[in-house]
Amino acid sequence: MDHDLQPDELDDELPDEQPPRRPRRRVLRRALLGLGVLTAVLALLVAGGAWYVTDRYAGNVARVSDVFDGLDESSRPAEATPVTATTAAPVTFLLVGSDTRADIVAGELPDARSDAIMVARLSGDRQHVQVISIPRDSWVDIPGYGMNKINAAYAYGGPTLLIQTVEAVTGVRIDHYAAISFDELISMTDALGGVDVDVATTTSNGPYTFTAGPNHLDGDMARWYVGQRYDLPGGDFDRVKRQQNYLRSMFGKLFAAGTFTSLDQIDTVLTAVTGSIAVDDTLSTTDLLQLVLSARGITPDGIDFFTAPVLGTGTEGAASVVYLDDVTGARMWGYLQTDSLGQNADEFTDEALGDVVN
Repeated sequence: MDHDLQPDELDDELPDEQPPRRPRRRVLRRALLGLGVLTAVLALLVAGGAWYVTDRYAGNVARVSDVFDGLDESSRPAEATPVTATTAAPVTFLLVGSDTRADIVAGELPDARSDAIMVARLSGDRQHVQVISIPRDSWVDIPGYGMNKINAAYAYGGPTLLIQTVEAVTGVRIDHYAAISFDELISMTDALGGVDVDVATTTSNGPYTFTAGPNHLDGDMARWYVGQRYDLPGGDFDRVKRQQNYLRSMFGKLFAAGTFTSLDQIDTVLTAVTGSIAVDDTLSTTDLLQLVLSARGITPDGIDFFTAPVLGTGTEGAASVVYLDDVTGARMWGYLQTDSLGQNADEFTDEALGDVVN
């Protein structure tokens, strides 16, 4: 049989007495439309489209060079030690947020400082993800530079110094670095049909007013919602919550069955997701695909968001800063290090810090 024939042409070669075979492409199409994006990627892999997924999607993820060069291994935290034996090792990412991926790949961020700093842990059982936001105004010791806001570490030494600083603050070893362009990520909001958030207090930014209660955000509204810097009752804490809430709602849509009505829609979303991310160059395309495959069992219920514990705010010179709670923080980071933060999440409630998602 000619292996270059298309599915419809294969049907023409069947004996007359056999019922027509449903085109494989149509079956795959219908199956994919009922799946979330992560599951759709895995379905494409299983269906034999690994080459296409690698080239179009995984290959669309940019790389940041030499992120871990210059780090003194002898002074870095130990590997994660799960309290329960797992078949795989936990994987910890340092996530930073910027306006555009071009800035990220060039090693630059607006004002040379990162707007969002998050530590994300994929658990060893590959069933859970914990994301902990560190307020960008956190007053910490930056190795070689003394006390300053944590996002100044990026200005002084780029991703490498930021990793060194975060590891010193948390005692958690960072395995990989990933930078997210919120602007490009938000570009897929409309393709998802919008996102829903619950706003704690009515605020306005740009052309929009976000009223207290449920808000349905299209792409343009989401940009103004996530990007608001001023006039938030909780200041930087509220901005952190907005970033988390958008991501939580977006993840829910990505995983939800019935979100997608066409393969073009899936392609648009996957292209936007991969086009908004840059990772360190120690994470190869093969490694990235294997990581995605290993995380196939994760659902939105398995993704938890936290904020690093704080004592309060104050001023250092002319700067407004956030003082981290080292005692409570040590407990939180310790749980993360042992893959047990999910089981102890109730110890770190922060409902008063900003908006929540339904």
